[in-house]
Order: sequence, then C-alpha cells, then structure tokens
Amino acid sequence: MPNKNLRGLFVLLLACINIMNLSTARSEKRAKEVGIRKAIGSLRAQLVLQFLSESFLIVALSFVLAVLLAWLSLPLFNDISGKQLHLIWNDPLFWLACICFCFLTGLVAGSYPAIYLSSFNAVRVLKGTFKAWPSASLPRKVLVVIQFAVSVTIITGTIVVFKQIEFARDRPVGYDRDNLVMIPYNGIRAYCAFSQELLNTGEVSGVTASVNPTTGTWSSADNLSWRGKDPNRLEVFGTVLIDPDFGSVVGWKMKEGRNFSKELLTDSAGFLFNEAAIRQMGLKQPVGETIKWHGKDWKVLGVVKDIVMNSPFEPVTPVVFLMDDRERSFNVIIFKLKAGMPVSRSLAGIETVFKKFAPEAPFNYKFADSEYAQKFLAEERTGKLAFLFAGLAIFISCFGLFGVASFVAEQRIKEIGVRKVLGASVAGIWGLLSKEFVLLVSIALLIAVPVSWYLMHQWLQPYTYRTGLSWWVFALTGAGTVIITLLTASYHSLKAALTIRLKAYARNDAYYFDQ
Repeated sequence: MPNKNLRGLFVLLLACINIMNLSTARSEKRAKEVGIRKAIGSLRAQLVLQFLSESFLIVALSFVLAVLLAWLSLPLFNDISGKQLHLIWNDPLFWLACICFCFLTGLVAGSYPAIYLSSFNAVRVLKGTFKAWPSASLPRKVLVVIQFAVSVTIITGTIVVFKQIEFARDRPVGYDRDNLVMIPYNGIRAYCAFSQELLNTGEVSGVTASVNPTTGTWSSADNLSWRGKDPNRLEVFGTVLIDPDFGSVVGWKMKEGRNFSKELLTDSAGFLFNEAAIRQMGLKQPVGETIKWHGKDWKVLGVVKDIVMNSPFEPVTPVVFLMDDRERSFNVIIFKLKAGMPVSRSLAGIETVFKKFAPEAPFNYKFADSEYAQKFLAEERTGKLAFLFAGLAIFISCFGLFGVASFVAEQRIKEIGVRKVLGASVAGIWGLLSKEFVLLVSIALLIAVPVSWYLMHQWLQPYTYRTGLSWWVFALTGAGTVIITLLTASYHSLKAALTIRLKAYARNDAYYFDQ
C-alpha cells in the first residue's frame, strides 16, 4: 500500500487532471477570445502566461481554502492517525515550501491547457471555421483513464487493508479472552491469601499469576538442548513463568500430556511447550522427553495448543512454560470474572481486596480482549486513512467526469436533436452518451487491476499470517466504479435527452437546436 505521502500526491494529481480536462473541454468557448487577442497583437508566449496565471490564481485560492480546511480537520485527522500534528504558522520555511508547492501544482495543472489553448489559429477562429480536431479529445480521455486507474488502485488497496485486519481479527487465539482481567503484581507479598480472598468474594471464577500478560512474551531462551537437536542451528523460545492455575484460568487446551499440578512437587522441574515449539524442535513424541537447560534436566509434561500471545499477523511464537509458585517471580495477576455478573460491581469488589493487600499501589486493570485489540491499531489507522484518501480520489474523479460529461452533452446537442426527430428513445440517447465514459473506465480497470494486485501483494508480504487477494475484491471495485461512472455521467445524458426541443427554422439554410 503506498504510504500517506504518495496517496496525497495521487489525490493532488487527480485534481490537476480535473483542471486540465475542464480547461481543454471549454476550448471552443475560449477560441474567440484567443483569436481576438492574437488579432490585436498578442504573442503566443503572452497567451501562455495568461492561462498559466489563471491556473496559479486557482491554485492560490485553493491553497487558502485548503489551509482553512486543514486547520479545522486536524483534530479529526489526529484522532484517526494517532498523531499530534499542528500547523506551523510562524515558520518561514513552512510557508516557503507551501509557495513552491503551489507554484509547482499550478505549473503542472496549467501547462498543457495553456499550450493547447494558445495554439489556436486566429484566422480560422475569426472566420468562424474553427473546430477542435477530433484528436483533441484524446488527451482528455487519457487523463480520465489515469484518474480512474489511480482511484481504483486506492479503493482496491483500502478493501484489502480492511480484509487483512478482519482476517487477523478472526484468527483463533487458543484461549478465552472473555472476562479475563490483568493487573500488575505491585509487590503483593501474600499472593496465596490474596487469591483466596478474591475467590471468596464470588466475583471471580479463577485467579492465577504470570511473569507476563497473555498478550505478550517478555523473555526468551536459546540455550535449550534435546536429543536430535542440530548443533549448528540456533533455536529461540519465548519463556513464560506461570503458576499451576494459569492454564485453567485462561482456558487453554492441552494437545497431549497434562497440565502443571500443585500436588506434584516434581512439576517444578517440568516444561510445557506449545505446538509451535514442538514443530521447531522436531520432536515426534515430546511427552516424557528430557530437555537440558542451564545444566539441569527438565521433563516435558505436555504440549499446549498454540495460543497467540504476540502479533496476530505473525506465526505463533515457540514458547516454553515453566511452573513457579514463588511470589517474587511474577509480574502480572490474572483473574476471570464470573459470567453474568455486573463488571463494574465485580471490579469494585476486587479493588477492595487489592487495596487490603497493597494499600499504596494504584489499582490499574486491563481486559485481555482490549489489550489484544491494541495490536490492530496500526493497521486500523492505515485502513481509515486509506478509506479517507479513497473517498477523496473517487469524489475528485467523479467531479471531473461530471464536468467533462456536461461539455460532451453540450457539444452534441445538435446530434441529439436530430436523433430525437428520427425517433431515438431517451434510453438510446442515454446509452449513446454514457458508453464512451464506461469504455474509458473499463480501460482504467484493465490498467488498475494488475497494478493494484502487484502493490497489495507487496504490501501483504511482511505479514506471515495474511489474507489472500480474492477475485471478488477486484470485481466489487470494478462494478462499483462502473456504477458510479454511470450515475455521474447520467445526469447530463438524461438531461440532454429529456429537455432538448428541436426548433427547425430556416436562417441562412441552417438549423438551430435550442433547449
């Protein structure tokens, strides 16, 4: 997905294309002005300068309006992006950069119309024989194709971003996050008494402790050895120190073997591995295997089904779980609220118990599902910004198409009148005027689909756990773009077909068609 700066430049490019299209579409209306100016001695360079000045004036007025809109919309943008941006009103470099950028924009937007309009032949214009060459519409068609190709690419990218977020959000995490609350250990010295009193309140169904929360692994080990290990390969595991009740409280599932037990003292010299760790180690029958760590033998007691503790977009981290009931070993207390109980009341009861055992410590709690949702913030912000740019892109493209369609309908008034006299239906005239724009958008789709597929394929590569580029994404984008094009172009097409009256009267052997 192109970064925000590139998306902004693409939207600006679409706006520049609008100026080019609308300026050249009005060429016949300005032909007499050009002819008269040339007849009274204006040089082509002067005409180019005039049309460029018009472009610079439009850009300058747009810049003033843009600064105002940016100032008003900054709070919303900061909320979406998670940043704290502000306009640098007193920085001369900022205003110098803005002036240079406006000059460049005006030059890009006005150069082609200025060169095109200043090229008209004065004699033909003043004789009334001037007519724009059929090929003059070709650049406008090319620019419309570019506009919609860029818009389709941005829209497709937006859909893929949200699809990737939903794909990762729906990923099974391997434990039950509902009503799971985590608080800092905060130096509670009588953990066993604290946990028992929490259970006695009836507000929780289970209490456990861990060296880290369920949403992350804070430590790792790379010096484990086992039978069959490749001595030339470095194997790294996340290490999680837990108390014996951890598995039952968080609701993980055992694939084989058994969980830690308080009754078995030998479990303090035992390991639990997750499936990812066993796959990395290459053990066929892990339960009962001996693992050497820090010169000590550890027994594999069981294998836990994979739980997602780190990024939902990445493979599950290989983790080894160790049992410890020493209070000083833990950093986090985890408890499960009873289902059906008012959450606020349960938290108030828990806080009362907490203050009894740690009166000086603040009661800061976090819900596991809320913490897990934080892992999607970066992608969600990307999706929201992409949605905003996609909306701007399609709006600007349709706005330009709306203007071009009005001039096309105006230029073909005489043709439409003749067709109505000969019995053409409104639907037929609508199809005649709309098919050209549908054809241009179809060409844009043929360009945009492979380009957007490539860009989004590259964007997805860093994510190991990623969605696929489904055909329906491109089909939906294409169908939506064609429908929007028809709706945009139909206004002028239907207006021309419904309101044109043929007034045939002889004047110098010519026919005139009035609305």
